[in-house]
Order: sequence, then C-alpha cells, then structure tokens
Amino acid sequence: MDYDMLVIGSGPSGRRAAVQSAKLGKSVLVADRGRRLGGVSVHTGTIPSKTLRETVLNLSGWRERGFYGRGYRVKQDISVGDLIERLHKTLDHEVEVLQHQFMRNTVKSARATVKFLGPNRASLTTDTGDYSEVGFAHALIAVGTRPHRPRDVPFDVIGVEYATIFSALDVPVTLVEPRDSILDFVDREIVDDFIHQMRDRGMTIRLGSAIKEIASKPDYAEVTLADGRSIRSEMVLYAAGRTGNVGALGLDVVGIEADSRGRIKVDPQSFRTSAPNIYAAGDVIGFPSLASTSMEQGRVAACHAFGVPLPPPPETFPYGIYAVPEISTVGQSEEQVREGGGAYEVGVARFRETSRGHIMGVNTGFL
Repeated sequence: MDYDMLVIGSGPSGRRAAVQSAKLGKSVLVADRGRRLGGVSVHTGTIPSKTLRETVLNLSGWRERGFYGRGYRVKQDISVGDLIERLHKTLDHEVEVLQHQFMRNTVKSARATVKFLGPNRASLTTDTGDYSEVGFAHALIAVGTRPHRPRDVPFDVIGVEYATIFSALDVPVTLVEPRDSILDFVDREIVDDFIHQMRDRGMTIRLGSAIKEIASKPDYAEVTLADGRSIRSEMVLYAAGRTGNVGALGLDVVGIEADSRGRIKVDPQSFRTSAPNIYAAGDVIGFPSLASTSMEQGRVAACHAFGVPLPPPPETFPYGIYAVPEISTVGQSEEQVREGGGAYEVGVARFRETSRGHIMGVNTGFL
C-alpha cells in the first residue's frame, strides 16, 4: 500500500508530524519497532524521568522542608516499588492518549523495523519476521536515540537531573564531570547558585575530573579518575550523550549520511534531509533534543512536505532542566551578551522576597 507520509518512530516529533499530516487530509502510516507507541520520550526518556522526579519530590516531602525542616518526610521508607507504581500509571495513560489521537485522526500504525529500499519505498519487518513493503510520497525519520556507550565503559544535562533526583532521596551522590564547569549554556550566576545548593545538601561534585576506567567488582563499582583518585559506589550512572537509532534504516540507499553519533543533518528551516522527500526531526538531528521542540519540528516538517506555508520559526527556544531544583532559560546568557559587546543591564528577583516564596517556605531560587 502507498501512503502520503511514512513516519518512522512515534516519539514527540513523529506523533506531531503524523497528526499534522492527517489533519491535512493525507494518508499516514507510523512505524515503530517498540512494543508500544510513544518512543523513547514516553518509555525510557522524558516522561519516566520527569515522573520519577515528581514522585521523589512528593514522597520525600521536599517541597515542604522549608517549613518543617530538612528531616521532614511524607514517607519514611521509600521503595523502588513506590516509584515504579506511579511510573507505570503515567506511562499507561500516555500510551492511551497517543492511541486515541491516532484513531481519531485515522493514522495507521505498525510495529515493525523500517528499512529504505529506494526514494519512495521501504520494507517493514516485524519481530516475528513478517515482511512487507510500502510506498510513500514523503517520509519523516523520527527514530530517536539510545544511550552512548563507549567500549571502555562496562555497562550532561541528564546526568545532572538524575544526580539531584537521587540526592533528594538522601542517597549519597558523587557527580563527576570532565569539564571545568557544568551546563555551559546557562548563565554562570545561576549555575554557581545551583552548584552551591547541591553541595549544601551533601552532594560531592568533582569538576575537571576525566574518567580513566570504570571497573565492575562483585559488590561495587570502582571509578578511576585520570589524576589517580578512585571512587567506589554501589551504582554508577553513565550519562554522556546519546546516539541516533539509524543503523537499520538503510540511509545509504536514499543518499542520507549520519555523523559518528548517528545524527542526521537537516535544513534548519524545513528539517528536510539531503533526500528531497525525506525529513528528519527530534533527537536524531541533535541539539536541543527537547520533547517540546521535537513536536514543533515534526509539525514544521509535515507542513513543508505538503506545501503548507508557516510563519518564520522563533529565534530562541526555552530550555528546561528538570533537576532539583529545576532551571529554565531562554535566549542568551549574560556571558553570551557580554561576548557580543552590546550594552546591557542585569536585574535579579529572588524568590525569598516574594509572597509566594514565603507561602511555600522556599528561600532559594531567583529570576
């Protein structure tokens, strides 16, 4: 069967492109090799990590400690089961919403691995080996990414988020960063205050510490740093970027190349690849790798494919870091403005000086 739009992947960008194409009256097939619709965002990325964060903040009583002190807890002994229970409920709801959206907009879906056979044809192979072929006028590559796993490791922002989430559970955490600073795109004053808050609650932060080796022992993991120091821990979470899931797509058949991290280069205005009828959006094209921007990328790609005019894209996108505490930023940092040579003024509003800050018992944070 032939489709106007073949969407490979059902994450934020794929979902939005599929629904937008269907609303334009086009026939759409979404192919995803995952057990359920939703992609990395729903099952292993955005939604699970943010659900974990909210569950930890609620059960630990984190938001009320400004009133009741650091020893306050809603639940004294928080188990993995407590965290998983809410996670499963949230994921089930997300999948149901997505399935309903596809059904309401007559978007067809298939659980299969896709491989390009030509500029307008692709194969679909299921887990059981069933094989079929489909034709398409346009395609969107929205396959997402997987964790980058260097060969010398046996098993960025994401690391900071998880480090602070576990710290909120009173788990002793050591954050190791090979660079001399973290979150380079965020205003330094904000980062300095953020680091101060992390250290204030007992986190160990080692900046400028490159990792030489990670060894798995019977009862612990040992991380050896380049300066000879070592860290022993029950668990090691390695969060050093992600790699695009493009290996099985057969990109060479349609003349598309990916870089060493599996990222596809696209036109930033239309998200079209080097193949004129094939687009790519979401994490697989690299920065900023945000669910919100991925959705817009998918919509823009679908509209461009079918000749629907769009207003110019915004020059800046908001960026959210769901750490504890969270950080949001939009536009240039003070350092970037200073490098530009323009005149500027700095204004600071502290949360402790607002009525809401007093009501919530929060004495940290600022705008």
